[in-house]
Amino acid sequence: MLGRSTFFKYVGLKFLCRSLSFKPLTFEINYNETELQKGAENSKISEKILKNLSEFAEAGGGAKGIHRHTVKNKKLLVRDSLKLLFDTDSPFLEIGLFAGLFMDYGNIPTAGTIVGIGKIHGQFCIVGANDATVKGGTFYPITVAKQIRMQQLGYLNRLPCIYLVDSGGAFLPLQADIFPDSNHGGRTFYNEAVMSSIGIPQIAVVCGSSTAGGAYAPTMAEEAIIVKQSGVIFLGGPPLVKAATGEIVSEQDLGGALMHCSISGCTDYYAETEEEAFEMCRESILTFNSPVHSKPTYQEPLYSAKDLLLLSGKPYLSKEDMYMILSRILDGSMFKEFKAKFGLNLITGFGYLHGILVGILANCNALTFQDAQKGAHFIQLCDKRNIPLCFLQNSGQYEDHNIYDSPSDVLKCRAKMVAAHSSSKVPKITLCINGCFEDDNFVMCGWPFQPNFFLCWPLTEISSKKLNQKLNLLIF
Repeated sequence: MLGRSTFFKYVGLKFLCRSLSFKPLTFEINYNETELQKGAENSKISEKILKNLSEFAEAGGGAKGIHRHTVKNKKLLVRDSLKLLFDTDSPFLEIGLFAGLFMDYGNIPTAGTIVGIGKIHGQFCIVGANDATVKGGTFYPITVAKQIRMQQLGYLNRLPCIYLVDSGGAFLPLQADIFPDSNHGGRTFYNEAVMSSIGIPQIAVVCGSSTAGGAYAPTMAEEAIIVKQSGVIFLGGPPLVKAATGEIVSEQDLGGALMHCSISGCTDYYAETEEEAFEMCRESILTFNSPVHSKPTYQEPLYSAKDLLLLSGKPYLSKEDMYMILSRILDGSMFKEFKAKFGLNLITGFGYLHGILVGILANCNALTFQDAQKGAHFIQLCDKRNIPLCFLQNSGQYEDHNIYDSPSDVLKCRAKMVAAHSSSKVPKITLCINGCFEDDNFVMCGWPFQPNFFLCWPLTEISSKKLNQKLNLLIF
């Protein structure tokens, strides 16, 4: 849920604005007891489901995998590693916690890799950390997809990328879905090179195995740290060497920390322990020479964010509900509305999030000809003024378009709005609040249009229902 979470800070540092005042929104929760009770019940159900899924995902490989990792291999659990890496007071935004669940090839908790954003010496970084308790850290198709998403976020938000490597390489029975295509495994190495070339730092910490194609992750990084004994890097391990050449060689001689730091030069720092490796990584962050930004000042909303739980449980959200949501997330609940009397199914206007001026677009039903005109105008205005955009998707009850709107006019104006946000240069965050139906997902900057972040409330639905009816209307 959006609330007052810290995710907007990651894209907003260069968009700090003067603290100005708009008129505050004054919207109290005003429902009858039945509506409030139903909303609270739905919210509790969704919270329980999310809690159960979160616990399952965070357990990683379960008791057996954890025992093997910590007792037999004597390594830190990946979430404990992240605590050592990030500042003690750092917020942590985990990305894709539920990725890998209910896949055709089984459950792969967190897709076998934990991705998140946090602060290291005050610098926001994004980390991709292999969880070796899950299938030995091997890469499944969903693992590759999540790793690429991590790099997309690093690229879009100019976040330094840190890779905690502990992987057995690709899961070979599914290699046809892991290796060959343009957005498969090799793409991650391409992304490393491209981001490094444009000044986005790439750092790898080799905590365990880095084998086969995975050996490229640390060797392509700008700086690589490797842990004594547990960290190894090679394309083919000792069994492969023996099968190919007959030579018997140990893991350490073939690709251990000492060999790579003193002979091959593939790694730059030799760490006696994992704890030392993470401290070395933190020290490397200090060498980025990043500009220091002052923290923006801001007012808390006038209304409690707890009200959002009640709103999240409603079956659909009205226009008044959308104003209530805005009044509970914007600094000081202040909002300057743009074109308030035109295009009534789309709310557009300006507000502050954590002291950063943003442009808000929130729909509260199917977007009409006028709504799309208004949306395109507002997006272009924000883009010219370098104001980040925040889309709140809510298709509402999705009533039919205005009978006076011709289908071709609606389609053309919607296309203009799609073109406007697709070509805009400012950061974009999309939050699906209640549901997004038909082509609203295109017009309101859905997942295919690469917003910097795409977030959903628990009970949201993204669906193409009624799409066939609309197509028939347009064709005939």
